Amino acid sequence: MQHKTQLTLSFLLSQVLLLTFAEDLECVPGFQQKVFHIEQPSEFTEDQPILNLAFDDCKGNDKLNFKVSNPDFKVEPDGSLVARKNVTEAGRALFIHARSSQTEDMAEIVILGGKEKHGSLKEIFKIEGNLGILRQKRAILLSPILIPENQRPPFPRVVGKVINSDRPEGSKFRISGKGVDQDPKGAFKINENTGEVLVTRGLDREAIANYELQVEIMDATGKSIETPVPLDIIIIDQNDNRPIFREGPYIGHVMEGSPTGTIVMRMTAFDADDPSTDNALLRYNILKQTPDKPSPNMFYIDPEKGDIVTVVSPTLLDRETMDSTKYELIIEAKDMAGLDVGLTGTATATILIDDKNDYAPEFTKKEFQATVKEGVTGVIVNVTVQDEDDPATGAWRAVYTIINGNPGQSFEIHTNPQTNEGMLSVVKPLDYEISAFHTLLIKVENEDPLVPDIAYGPSSTATVQITVEDVNEGPVFHPNPMTVTKQENIPIGSVVLTVNATDPDTLQHQTIRYSVYKDPAGWLEINPTNGTIGTTAILDRESSYVTNNIYTAEFLAIDSGNPPATGTGTLQITLEDVNDNAPYIKPTLAKVCDDAKDLRVVVLEAKDDDLHPNTDPFKFELSKQAVPDKVWKITKINNTHAQVSLLQNLKKANYNIPILVTDSGKPPLTNNTELKVQVCSCKKSKMDCSAADALHISMTLILFSIFSLFCL
Repeated sequence: MQHKTQLTLSFLLSQVLLLTFAEDLECVPGFQQKVFHIEQPSEFTEDQPILNLAFDDCKGNDKLNFKVSNPDFKVEPDGSLVARKNVTEAGRALFIHARSSQTEDMAEIVILGGKEKHGSLKEIFKIEGNLGILRQKRAILLSPILIPENQRPPFPRVVGKVINSDRPEGSKFRISGKGVDQDPKGAFKINENTGEVLVTRGLDREAIANYELQVEIMDATGKSIETPVPLDIIIIDQNDNRPIFREGPYIGHVMEGSPTGTIVMRMTAFDADDPSTDNALLRYNILKQTPDKPSPNMFYIDPEKGDIVTVVSPTLLDRETMDSTKYELIIEAKDMAGLDVGLTGTATATILIDDKNDYAPEFTKKEFQATVKEGVTGVIVNVTVQDEDDPATGAWRAVYTIINGNPGQSFEIHTNPQTNEGMLSVVKPLDYEISAFHTLLIKVENEDPLVPDIAYGPSSTATVQITVEDVNEGPVFHPNPMTVTKQENIPIGSVVLTVNATDPDTLQHQTIRYSVYKDPAGWLEINPTNGTIGTTAILDRESSYVTNNIYTAEFLAIDSGNPPATGTGTLQITLEDVNDNAPYIKPTLAKVCDDAKDLRVVVLEAKDDDLHPNTDPFKFELSKQAVPDKVWKITKINNTHAQVSLLQNLKKANYNIPILVTDSGKPPLTNNTELKVQVCSCKKSKMDCSAADALHISMTLILFSIFSLFCL
């Protein structure tokens, strides 16, 4: 209150000073007093004068009319402010807008003790604390200029005047700043001779609420005579902006059965007008509720805060009994504190009634039946439940559990996410011969817990009776796979193994016959009656049909059912190695120059298809040579390699050298291989073997051949 009093006194002082220093100067158009303070009476009486307003446009007040911000008040032609009717509440302030053919202005009447809370004039117009204090710099006298926004033509129009009592002859006024020579340029100008300040167009407070200009006096040469003086121009708000809801969509949720008065959501609108005036003072109201059942007034909105709350009893807010679980409210926001003259904006609030788990799921039947063939897996029956809760929530989604009758874990039950049914499945094949009937006890619950006053009852459990049908099952080999170890090269007709297959259908007393199913090498046969497997060919460990020393074959066991059933058994024969493969050498061709200084010809490697110990170490030797032909030498390098060398240079020719290599098997096997050696002429790093002389055969090879023929 003290601050407001100081502000008022300062403004009045400025008026007194203006009169004191400028009583002989020209008229200043507008209200002669712009701010008034009155006490809030118990009641404003109809047609009783409250105060007098003095307005002068300095041109005779032609076509003068007044508008009051509160429609319960009016201004008489003589300037008397009166109430149109008996009024007990008028708010904290009234704004009087006066307009004539020449000018317009705004005055404020502050009502001390009013209920609506408005700021002081300083707060309303958001200006510095020296509002109303006359600015004086030597002879320049200024007062803040108040201009209503959205003025209509004609323009320019006088809005104030700069007073100078002793400015030099020939000097001129000049103003500068935002709105003059700074953007938005050209909004204001000054009569350089009279000091009248003019506005050139309508202004928007929401764009710029306050202009701070500089006034200075220039001499005839354009030079500033003294330091510029600030001039404040304040734009007075008018109610020219509707409330708007900017944060949509507005969606609220409330749990069914919520107590009366539960806050659902808050809706607030925005008004671009001055927030310290009634122009932006909003009140909220529900215009329409859709649907209007079970009550047309399901909700209430706090007119000041915008909080939407429930106003019906919890029993009416029952989602399962409501025709719709979605309500749409048309919300209106009105400025001017909700008065009829206020501008409005609307938005839609969507309120969803959320489900709580107040209904336990119940099976549609107490007992379900299912039939399944033995040996089959998969879904055998769907059990169904009903639940009144919201299908989109965990209060509706079912969780099934087998609580009895499943000791071998042969069954599982899962929820179908689309239908909410329980899908009972066989996950381990059932055996008719062990049990032809099964009885399961199943319970159902929800994903979400029930509310405290609801519990699962007898209808939340059910029985499933399962009948297992007998199926003609194929015989089973024991063991499977069957394994045996045999030497390769055993005589044809040797017994490998007698298989054993049994029929699971013990109650049918069927006979079993055997046959070969897969025998890749064609080495085996099976007795169809007793299952004895014998050889029909030599078993060869080195065969391409053998992998890692194991030969694999498959056999069938066929029962006498109608139709017959078949079982498959696998036989794996591990073949032991026999020294039945002679070693061999590589390479079998070598080249050497006829003038070579290094007489080493080639390194030989020996290999054997058998397994250790029927392989290395190998023995390398040359066949016995005649004495004149001793020009070759073989030297063992390691267990698998030997070096062949010349004892002297030879003429260019091709030579066949018989090499004997012997493995370490018992008995050992020897292989005689001819090594072809080409002796070539070598010139300029080029080897020429094309013109070799006739083939030279060692005497030893000739003698060995004669010996071989003799033995035949």
